[in-house]
Amino acid sequence: MTNIDKLFIAIETLKPNTPLIFRDEKELGVTEETFKTIEWDIGGSFTTTNPHAELGWTAVKTEMDKL
Repeated sequence: MTNIDKLFIAIETLKPNTPLIFRDEKELGVTEETFKTIEWDIGGSFTTTNPHAELGWTAVKTEMDKL
């Protein structure tokens, strides 16, 4: 299982059915810096400003570490 797989599973665990795009074509790994590049769907448009307080980097990283 890759770190990107873990990222998506962690987000799904914390907030199911959250639409997003993560463009890490080189699979450089998932870090706080790359986490900030996630594009979150907010009603049909996308933003890199995370609108989900429960999906902060610390919470997501904690879930990833469990996998």
